Amino acid sequence: MDFGFNLLKLVAGLSMWQATSRMPGIAGIALALGMAIDANVLINERVREELRGGASPQAAIHAGYERAWATILDSNITTLIAGLALLAFGSGPVRGFAVVHCLGILTSMFSAVMFSRGLVNLWYGRQKKLKSVSIGQVWRPDGGASAQPPASDVR
Repeated sequence: MDFGFNLLKLVAGLSMWQATSRMPGIAGIALALGMAIDANVLINERVREELRGGASPQAAIHAGYERAWATILDSNITTLIAGLALLAFGSGPVRGFAVVHCLGILTSMFSAVMFSRGLVNLWYGRQKKLKSVSIGQVWRPDGGASAQPPASDVR
């Protein structure tokens, strides 16, 4: 969802710095997109966990973003430290990779937390009585596959 926005922000930042795209920079862009997708997967899994626990869709979205934030922050800060080390100790193409990588991590954190949450709140927040979230199948350990029972089982 937000990896397209992340790519747009990353390319905009690089063009503001008048950076040229070479192979290490393209590799940094690919890594940044991977980190953005990873953040989305973390958020969606946290929302699914909340739905499995029986939370309402609105509460599951709120709690899912709150619970995923610490994990996203931890993984991005760790990767940013590695990127800063590459920037400090590398030379030539390694520094080019590190610049794109560090900028990509910053845009990834912004797009995963701010932009993605804003879109989800815009889409689902306006509905007063939200019945379900289109987030995929919610697996339950007791054998049930969904938060909602099938129509044939409703009595």
